[in-house]
Amino acid sequence: MAIDIKPHAYDPTRNPELFEGVLARRVIAFAIDFVLIAIPVVAAAMLIFAFGIVTLGLGFALYWLLPPATVIWALVYFGMTLGGPHSATIGMRVMELEMRTWYGAPAYFVLGAVHAVVFWVTVSMLTPLVLLVCFFNERRRLLHDILLGTVIINNPQRANALRAATAGAGGF
Repeated sequence: MAIDIKPHAYDPTRNPELFEGVLARRVIAFAIDFVLIAIPVVAAAMLIFAFGIVTLGLGFALYWLLPPATVIWALVYFGMTLGGPHSATIGMRVMELEMRTWYGAPAYFVLGAVHAVVFWVTVSMLTPLVLLVCFFNERRRLLHDILLGTVIINNPQRANALRAATAGAGGF
């Protein structure tokens, strides 16, 4: 039985515009996504608080639903956005980034959800390693990207703009 091993689709030597400025914009995209995930959670917490006041304390029992609901909301958010047609979260779209598999395929729902889980697990267990791994590989991939076989690149519009700008300036 033959195994089809696919080569890396994105070569940082031949296409440096795909990786130009990705790390800094990825941090900003994370902050945007964090706020977008936190807004409904904070709103739900405030509603539970108000309901608890109105019910003379009985509604406060609903706070036990908040942690699992937060996890489910985050998994759905990352799965739907990374698995969507843009292969990017809303923060990544704002920052003109997208996630692809190492062989170039777009992301899908399960990959997006698992990407979030592996990110949170690696960050909570290996924070310094997660932050430093990107400086020791050409594609600037973080530990969870390497483990899952994904790569974050500039979207085609940004890559084309960088390519055009560098072509006029004499190249990378």
